[in-house]
Amino acid sequence: MMHNINTWFKNLKFRNKILFICLLSGLLPVITLGSFWYNQIQHLFITRENEVLDESLNQAISSLDYKVNTYFDAMNHIVWNEDVKRGVTSTYDNNYEMFLFYHYTLDPLLNTSKFLQTDINRITIYSNNEMHSHGESLRPLSDIEQYSWFESISKASTPTLIVSAKEKSFEVASQLFDRHHNTTNIVYMDIDYENVFESMSTLYEDNYGLIILDEHDKPVFQINQFSETNMSYALSGNELLKQVREDTLKEHYIYKKAELPPYNWTAYLYRPYSTVSASSFGLELTFFIVVLSSILILFLSIYFLSKVIVRPLIMLSKNMEQVEKGELVVTVTNTASDEIGHLIQKFGNMVHKLNTMINEVYKSKIARQKYEMKALQAQINPHFFYNSLSLINSKAIVADQEDISQMAQYLSTFYRTTLNQGKNTISVNDELKNTTSYIQIQRMMHSDSFEVHCEVEKDILDYTMINLLLQPLVENAINHGIDHKVTPGKGILTISGKQTEDHLIFTVSDNGCGIEPERLETILTNKTKGYGVRNVHHRVQLSYGQEFGLAYQSEVNKGTNVTLTIPKRR
Repeated sequence: MMHNINTWFKNLKFRNKILFICLLSGLLPVITLGSFWYNQIQHLFITRENEVLDESLNQAISSLDYKVNTYFDAMNHIVWNEDVKRGVTSTYDNNYEMFLFYHYTLDPLLNTSKFLQTDINRITIYSNNEMHSHGESLRPLSDIEQYSWFESISKASTPTLIVSAKEKSFEVASQLFDRHHNTTNIVYMDIDYENVFESMSTLYEDNYGLIILDEHDKPVFQINQFSETNMSYALSGNELLKQVREDTLKEHYIYKKAELPPYNWTAYLYRPYSTVSASSFGLELTFFIVVLSSILILFLSIYFLSKVIVRPLIMLSKNMEQVEKGELVVTVTNTASDEIGHLIQKFGNMVHKLNTMINEVYKSKIARQKYEMKALQAQINPHFFYNSLSLINSKAIVADQEDISQMAQYLSTFYRTTLNQGKNTISVNDELKNTTSYIQIQRMMHSDSFEVHCEVEKDILDYTMINLLLQPLVENAINHGIDHKVTPGKGILTISGKQTEDHLIFTVSDNGCGIEPERLETILTNKTKGYGVRNVHHRVQLSYGQEFGLAYQSEVNKGTNVTLTIPKRR
């Protein structure tokens, strides 16, 4: 697959290559920046939605808590009223005394409470005292003894909430305490369910759900305010609790949880992620329009730019074809001072000189061909070599042969630093360039079969050293260490350089086959075949003294470390 793509790209016309590369280079940052911007906007919307959700839920809970506290206050006002307590526990001799209690104490108190709290539908005192029923105000205790909550109310010391989302009921009940009588009296309030939870029903216009659960995980209030297209997002209390326990609710919903400690209630407010996406639709549309417009403008710009750039090269190519056929006539001209103009001008000069050579000196020079060839060979110098490599590099770049270009550059750097203009000393920086170029050439020859790590301190690059010290060490590490590696894993070559107060210390390490102990002992003294390091060691000692040179450490099948120590010199 990759080979087919490479072949296809190599066979593209130069203009199409420019168009493809520029378009790809332009699209990548546009798409990257656009995607980053889009993700940031989405994150911002979700963060904002979380904040709004939290704020809305806290406000609704605070409103509900305030309302419930007012109901409790109204209940306590009745429960702890001494006149009411005395009235429902007294023994009446006649109906007139009972009437006075109803008319002047009970009715005014209950009516005032209902007047102050318009959400209260009914307030009733249930009593087992021998009294006549009085409308909704006073009823016999037997009317409520069959209810499931009766036992818990008769034992509770504070007002109790009796709320059911299924029955849409909101009730408050409390025992009227009196330790001096054996009667049981229950004060009961029936409160308008819809009015109590009115604030919960208007948090958003649509697409949200709210569930309030009691301490037994029974719904106290539930609303699923979703549009028809989003009804699939509605959750029941059991479904919500299941997803909360399994930690899957956050996969599809943004939700917030709040506690109401006085009543042991838990509230969950949730909205689907699709709601957030819908709110950002305008921004998404704008994003795609901007990206598509940018792509179109980029394509048109690159198309015309490539046309302008390639036209002179096409004309030059046609002129070269004419020259190949023997028509030594220049038909392409360009007065620009850029690289293409310079190339066309040089081509014209070359054709002109070629014409001159053929027409004027061809016969005279043919007789001296052998002599001139020898003279030319004698005059070949490094500059000619570097220029040749430079030309190879240029041609490789034009042909999009990156590996050939790299090889030419590495060879140029390697031989420039190797020859070093005939000097014996070189900067550490250039020595590293020489060694690095050699390594890269070896890697290309080895198809990148080993890795290279270079860990040289920058502070030592300006110091000098005698040349060609590190390259032979690297050559040995590759040819006699990594190439003969039998252990699993990729070969690794490491070059490090550091300084002490007076010395520079270089280390070349490999994880190759290692050196046998008996050979390791004589590696710096004998001419051991395959390990040409004795010359390096002697050169160092001749130049710097006997205390400097090489030191080897090696272990078979684990690798070799060679340390070069030289003095600091600038």
